Amino acid sequence: MSSTNWYKLDNVAKVFLATVNKRDTRALRVSCTLKEKIDPELLQQAVLSAIQDRPQVQVRIRRGIFWHYLEDTDILPVVKEEQDRICPLLYVHAKAMLHYQVTYFGKRINLDIFHALCDGVGALEFLNIIVLDYLKLKYPGKFSDFAIHSGASAEDLSQDSYRQFFENMDLSLSGRQPKQVSYHPGGLKLLYNQLQFFEIHMPVDQILPRAKELSVSLTSYLGAAWMIAIHDQIPPRKRKLPITISLPVNLRNYYPSHTARNFFNNVNVSHKFDGDISIEDLAKEFDETFKSKLDPDSIRNQMDSFETMEFFAPVRAVPLFIKQPVVWFFSRKSDRRATMVFSNLGKMSPPEEMGAEIENFSGFCSSNKLFSTMFSYNGDLTLGVSSPYVNTGVIKNFVRALSGSGVDITVYATEVIH
Repeated sequence: MSSTNWYKLDNVAKVFLATVNKRDTRALRVSCTLKEKIDPELLQQAVLSAIQDRPQVQVRIRRGIFWHYLEDTDILPVVKEEQDRICPLLYVHAKAMLHYQVTYFGKRINLDIFHALCDGVGALEFLNIIVLDYLKLKYPGKFSDFAIHSGASAEDLSQDSYRQFFENMDLSLSGRQPKQVSYHPGGLKLLYNQLQFFEIHMPVDQILPRAKELSVSLTSYLGAAWMIAIHDQIPPRKRKLPITISLPVNLRNYYPSHTARNFFNNVNVSHKFDGDISIEDLAKEFDETFKSKLDPDSIRNQMDSFETMEFFAPVRAVPLFIKQPVVWFFSRKSDRRATMVFSNLGKMSPPEEMGAEIENFSGFCSSNKLFSTMFSYNGDLTLGVSSPYVNTGVIKNFVRALSGSGVDITVYATEVIH
């Protein structure tokens, strides 16, 4: 593969590069658990096949004078048994390396990828291509008629959709409303830049009817449950601060984009607990607020200023070594507006024949705050929670509340060193 081609990074990727650190590696993991033990040799072949469909991942991030950029690389992925932490550090300045890795453990295939390359949608499509190519090798002839592809061209898959759809927007900062600081959990963080990961499972048919009964989305119902779990841990002196859940929104649902790169924005839903409120009432309020922010005009108006900073002439002209701290500052300022992140990656719907070989999907994202992903597949709802804190009270509150209301909950957790 030629190493002479280079590409610009999208604006969100620039933020990830400015804020990556050993704890929050800005990596995300998506996993697929099959019904039989993984054959590592076949998985290696499948990954080498999959990158022919997704050459966008075969890049190395390089440092320019004004911005980082992507350059094609000849480095090939090597599949290994999982031994490293979930969401490992996949970008080190000046180190020749791929910014993703594929590992396996038992029946599970893991894709860890640096968020600067893609968002959850792009990562899941790449994972599903790997899984299908693996099943084609394991069961010759059985899946030969199947493909996981949007039909997009290589150019469309590599498109910087932020530039495509937001370059001509009004970039004036005048008139922007000041954004309120929300409650941000404190407390001791885990030693050695660790994160703790929790995988929470529950039956869809035990939780979805509760949301439908209230005419709210499952995201809103569980978002309200997270708010209450957090509120029960807030110290009295901070109870006047609102709790804000940040929800990544797939912008491909609003703009005609097939990009395999990042194309999302965060929508914030806040509530200030001035008195007692039931989960039913809070879920309705959450749902109303969330839906009000999902119309195209609202989505466009909510694009954060750092996502379009490239188009400001004063910023364009600043060298990268000065620009990076500025991007870091604005990102940290933005982080203070959210208490936790809750990302619904949706219902997994592989082709029926392929699904017969799949047990489940799951995923995590590194973070300096509480972060929960959500997947549903084959009747199982899976939440992947990452936390930098020693105190696990919020997660216990969340699980106990749902379990106490009659939902069957199973929780798995990683071990950490205290």
